[in-house]
Amino acid sequence: MNLRALSQSMAATSRRWYLAQTLPHKEGTAQMQLEAQGFHSFLPRRPRTVRHARQLRTVNAPLFPRYLFVSLDLGRDRWRSVNGTIGVAGLFMVDDRPAPVPVGVVEDLIQSADPVGRMRIAEDMQPGQKVRLTAGPLAHALGILERLDERGRVEVLLEIMGGHIRTSAALEWVERLG
Repeated sequence: MNLRALSQSMAATSRRWYLAQTLPHKEGTAQMQLEAQGFHSFLPRRPRTVRHARQLRTVNAPLFPRYLFVSLDLGRDRWRSVNGTIGVAGLFMVDDRPAPVPVGVVEDLIQSADPVGRMRIAEDMQPGQKVRLTAGPLAHALGILERLDERGRVEVLLEIMGGHIRTSAALEWVERLG
């Protein structure tokens, strides 16, 4: 079952989304192990540039490092087994029970993601907005969005060393500020 269909069907049941904390850098492992046990999970991701040994590599990094969402019906599912899953540190608990994520939060994230969980946050941006590059060789540079095109590219006027430099980047490499 895909996540959008699951989110829509959850309204008719007592199934809710819960937050699971993972071990450091084990979000993908935890998601794979939860899926193998029959649980539905959602791990929102975003492109991120990693620099290692003088090389740049773009990876799909978790949007919320060390956390993922798990769909559970506390009355029917064996939810305690989530705490013993490889890669999971534990469910977020309140008074010895998992605390549900407020309704609509995860559903909105799922609607903003593509089928593999990559967030499409940049789609509502307008020219003139302040932005930050999140991936590529100029990751973390600040600038102003100049132009969007239909091919999924943007032109950004970067503020570097007191001057402005125009550059082109993939739409998913840009995040809106404030």
